[in-house]
Amino acid sequence: MHEVPYRSVPGMIRENAVRFAGRTAISYKKGGQYISLTYEHFYERVLMAARGLRKAGVSPGDRVAIFSENRAGWAISDIGSQAARAITVPIYATNTPEQAAYVINHAEAKIVFVSNRVQYEKLLKIREQIPGVRLVVSYERFMGDLSFPVYTLYQLSEISHPLTPAEKKSIEDDIEAIGPDDVLSIIYTSGTTGPPKGVVLSHGNMLFDAYYGSKRLGDVQREDVFLSFLPLSHVLERTAGYHAPLMLGAHVAFAESVEKVVENMQEVRPTTMVCVPRLFEKIYARIHENVHQMNPLRRRLFFSAVEMGRRYVELRYVKRQPAGGLALRYRLADRLVFRKIRQKFGGRLRFCISGGAPLDKTINEFMWVIGIPVFEGYGLTETSPALTLSTKDALRFGSVGKALEKTELALAADGELLVRGPQVMRGYYRSEEETAAVFQDGWLKTGDIARIDGEGFVHIIDRKKEIIITSGGKNIAPQPIESELKLDKYISQAMVYGDGRPYLVALLTPYIERLLELAQQENIHYFDVEDLVSNEKVLALFEERIAAVNGRLPSYETIKKFALIPRDFSVDGGELTPTLKLKRKVIYQKYQDKIDRLYLEPGNGFPEREASDNGGNR
Repeated sequence: MHEVPYRSVPGMIRENAVRFAGRTAISYKKGGQYISLTYEHFYERVLMAARGLRKAGVSPGDRVAIFSENRAGWAISDIGSQAARAITVPIYATNTPEQAAYVINHAEAKIVFVSNRVQYEKLLKIREQIPGVRLVVSYERFMGDLSFPVYTLYQLSEISHPLTPAEKKSIEDDIEAIGPDDVLSIIYTSGTTGPPKGVVLSHGNMLFDAYYGSKRLGDVQREDVFLSFLPLSHVLERTAGYHAPLMLGAHVAFAESVEKVVENMQEVRPTTMVCVPRLFEKIYARIHENVHQMNPLRRRLFFSAVEMGRRYVELRYVKRQPAGGLALRYRLADRLVFRKIRQKFGGRLRFCISGGAPLDKTINEFMWVIGIPVFEGYGLTETSPALTLSTKDALRFGSVGKALEKTELALAADGELLVRGPQVMRGYYRSEEETAAVFQDGWLKTGDIARIDGEGFVHIIDRKKEIIITSGGKNIAPQPIESELKLDKYISQAMVYGDGRPYLVALLTPYIERLLELAQQENIHYFDVEDLVSNEKVLALFEERIAAVNGRLPSYETIKKFALIPRDFSVDGGELTPTLKLKRKVIYQKYQDKIDRLYLEPGNGFPEREASDNGGNR
């Protein structure tokens, strides 16, 4: 099993229940305070859940769905299902009833765990559509319409009845029988380009990635506290923010919700977190918003410290040269400026891991400057997920690092990244045709266009399917342009469009707080936000901001026209995946009339700049 010291995830928990018996494994908020389970107690709860599932008729190979936010019950039912030799199928808590029905039916799940009444009622709405579900198990007790058979996790686990020696031996015999090639989970893709596909991942796939990802960082310690807030339904959080820390004997604390992450950071004081770029974008914007409110002297001190910090980080970590006197100046800036910023995140955050989408180079540099290194990785649900990862010893901003050990990368003729390695999936569940389509002579086709430089650093250009081909034949990657736009203090989100069209346009969502501040300063009268984003002064401001971005781009990549959307794209609105990636097709369909008008109507445009188009195709 490629030197990974465990054969299965339940086997790992079994061993660590002895090695780290009294250490905290997981903690969760209940009744206003965090409650902890030790490794020994956590393992006991896993065995009890497995006992209950076996009594409920779960057989090896059966699929068990988990429809819940991150919490202790998620972890107990996940590993408990595996200990019963079942296959877990996570469902995003934000999924609609219809989306949940698709996953449950496609995976043929017999039992569904839910977090609370909200998720249970989603199942009630689709009761007739999911006839294969025999039982629902809730992490919370509730009353009301219980037409679906429902137990609580406590009832299923028979928590008041200790495991008998015979029960424990029987379950542990099952755990012993699980091997690296056995299926651990079927994880459904977030569906940015079509119906979700069920990615079949083995214990070996996911343990390899957790083990070699941790080994590559070399910075994860047994004393670390991971704050888990990204959905465990997503493979990045499951591997890097859950399997990896439990493998190392570290502590996983579950955030109450995405909205309460900052509050929970103050309570838990995490040392590390797994994040997506959107969170870092918000951190970057909020810090600069606070700086904007400072007096001129403090503002100058901040920007001077950041600029000096950039030089220090470049010298120390990118060029790997002695920093000399610059190191002393950086330590002073850290004491005066950056340490105060870190206190807002609990004061102990040593590093973060970023994945799921490209992280803007400027924002990544800024995080390193303030003393919270962000290690950017790259991968897919189909690769468990990590294929590459940056480290303190191998860092290039704008790159996603180098390949993990035992991971082979290659480029197809059109620049598509191909991969082989122990973390690559078994295939798509119940879809031989789609599985065959993504493999080429033993290599998995990632669907991403990439560049690998002479030192082995991987640079992701964009999704192959998202590359814009204009009517003039130019191939343009939208994500780098969107990242440039989002660095502007007035722009919260951006989607660039132009496939088959003569030029690029953008849909932009503004930072509402800054827009309201502007309206007050400029004495702009408006009825509501929708009225405000159509105001001539506001549109003129955005024209200026986009013109500034255009000045840094080749002419064929410039934004010729734009439209302002009065609210952010969101998961609830259907425009973002649960991991906050743009659903371009949905956004285009939703705002097609606005996009079409940008190509039909005169005005709201930018003059052509004289610029060479040499090397236009990326």
